[in-house]
Amino acid sequence: MITQEKRTAVIANNLANVNTTGFKRDRALNEEFRPMLIRRINDDVPIKVTDFKGFSLDRRPPVVGTLGLGAYTSEIATDHVQGSMMTTGNPFDLAISGNGYFVIDTPQGLRYTRNGNFYRAANGELVTSNGQAVLSRQGRPITIPADAPEIIVTPDGGIYAGGALVDTLGFVEFGEDRRAVLKQGDSLFYPQEGAEPQPATGTIEQGVLERSNSNVINEMVDLIDNYRIYEANSKAVTTQDTMLDHSVNEVGRL
Repeated sequence: MITQEKRTAVIANNLANVNTTGFKRDRALNEEFRPMLIRRINDDVPIKVTDFKGFSLDRRPPVVGTLGLGAYTSEIATDHVQGSMMTTGNPFDLAISGNGYFVIDTPQGLRYTRNGNFYRAANGELVTSNGQAVLSRQGRPITIPADAPEIIVTPDGGIYAGGALVDTLGFVEFGEDRRAVLKQGDSLFYPQEGAEPQPATGTIEQGVLERSNSNVINEMVDLIDNYRIYEANSKAVTTQDTMLDHSVNEVGRL
């Protein structure tokens, strides 16, 4: 029941972020505890068929079977499957097709995101919706000229204003290990210890945003299925409690 509560929280978070740009859904992975071998005791059988003149092949109580000890949530895994693309026409909206992350400067240090919903701040810097600076390939904030007649972003991250190269977006990935980066919140990821960024193999699309890869219908089906599993476990606990109550308070009196 505890694992199902955790799974419900994960599903609810996926549903809450179904419209969050660049969001990647999570999955709660459960594992079973190692089962316990149980044996029958107090049989009051003096001699077994395997006993002969004081010699026994196995004097231990006979095996009944195994007893399950429940399950636990072993990992909250992130599904990095590509989300669908939504055209906006805004030149500062950028989406990543394939592998890659934008580099963001935060108070906690460098962070990475696939949410390309960017803006040009009052000082000309390219920032996220939270006002955090989007960094260039050299790790510096990117400044967009206010009087630029046209902004063009190339698939490799080059930013051109009026035909002149202004800067190049920081555009990296962390290899094939999808667990090299972990979620922090606000569509940001942070690298695990030892994970090193490298040039991204994906491409950048301008005027487009990557939508969440969380699907409302699938999440609702999972939520209903999860509720039924929780309810079944709850009824099993109630039934066991009722049986123990009868054993102690009714059978015990006899």
